[in-house]
Amino acid sequence: MPRADAARRTLAIDRASEVAAIARRLIAAASPNPPGDIRAVAEVAVACIRETVPAAEIAQYECAEGIVNVVARVRGAGPGRRVILNGHLDTYPVGEPSSWSVDPAGATIDGRLYGRGAADMKGGIAASIVALAGLADVADAWPGEVVLTLAGDEETMGPLGTRWLLDTVPHATGDAVIIGDAGSPRVLRFGEKGFLWIEVEAVGRPAHGAHVHLGDNAIDRLRRALDRLGAALAAVPVIAPAAVSEAIARSRPISEPLAGAGEAETLGQITVNLGRIEGGTSPNLVPSRASAALDIRLPVGVAAEAVEAAIRGALDDPDLTVRVLRNFAPNHTDPNHRLVRFCAAAAGEVIGAPIAVNMRVGGSDARWFRMRGIPTVVYGPTPHGMGGPDEFATIAELGQVARVHALTAFDFLRDTQP
Repeated sequence: MPRADAARRTLAIDRASEVAAIARRLIAAASPNPPGDIRAVAEVAVACIRETVPAAEIAQYECAEGIVNVVARVRGAGPGRRVILNGHLDTYPVGEPSSWSVDPAGATIDGRLYGRGAADMKGGIAASIVALAGLADVADAWPGEVVLTLAGDEETMGPLGTRWLLDTVPHATGDAVIIGDAGSPRVLRFGEKGFLWIEVEAVGRPAHGAHVHLGDNAIDRLRRALDRLGAALAAVPVIAPAAVSEAIARSRPISEPLAGAGEAETLGQITVNLGRIEGGTSPNLVPSRASAALDIRLPVGVAAEAVEAAIRGALDDPDLTVRVLRNFAPNHTDPNHRLVRFCAAAAGEVIGAPIAVNMRVGGSDARWFRMRGIPTVVYGPTPHGMGGPDEFATIAELGQVARVHALTAFDFLRDTQP
């Protein structure tokens, strides 16, 4: 068995060019979701793993037409814990190709890797594959096993990716999870806000616009209801665990310059985005129907019952209909958990600068693991142009992510604390 420090030095070697090469192959196999045909990129992922990690046990699972999940398993020097490296193979659609100044199927320019999925998250997947390869090379220096799970269904928040794997494949669950989803090498994410998507429909009474006294304007009814809802949600108390609030505050000097001023306040409060509103047919007609769709984000420390009560109270009107479209509770891993500490230490070592340990405003597949009580961190490259044209990640950051994933898994597996 090689000395642990020698194995660790091997894992700390920069393999950014190898990560970029794998990421380009993944990007070249388009996998937009919708429509959600993941078969081509899954085959590429399997080929990359087979070439890079010969010792891996690889399996593919097509759980629905076109939706393929990939699982690769590497065993260590004996019984021990299991670390999951997780990512998703699907991407946002390319959109209008003419809006791109580079090939959305992949391009490398001035240290940047361009293409749909470069940051979200084929670059992160490539980093995890290289991390898995590094761990396999020193497998006699750590106990347990490392499993890479690549989900074919994430962008539409569907149930056929990570959740399906957790429900179906016994070794897709473990003692700790590291996800290379978009973020920043300077910020380790230990939790994320929940989200509640609702649709509100108002019914009125039609009339001519000159005779408003004979009608009941559904848009006005809806507007007043949304104002009540906003006020009611603002009054819901947020009582977050002290460790979470303190972590958000400590992270502010590093995290906000990267994620934008106001991130800390956003992480600690309920936010409401009115994303769609429809109603009416003509300016001179009183509309009889109107609807709105809202994205309500919930911080750690908010009771679901309080949010539901606020919604019921604000929208208690027989002429209003409320439909819940999606509902996920906020989730987090204790920021003092050893997985978080190991990952933060590895990131600080690789980056050579202080690392923020913070929550995440957006959602990810991390919630599926945390909902099952599995400690989970998200650590990935900075997304540039994510979801839009000219998406890219820097090759240097992809290399950093690979090293941090490998070192974190190694330190966690070798830790002798119960």
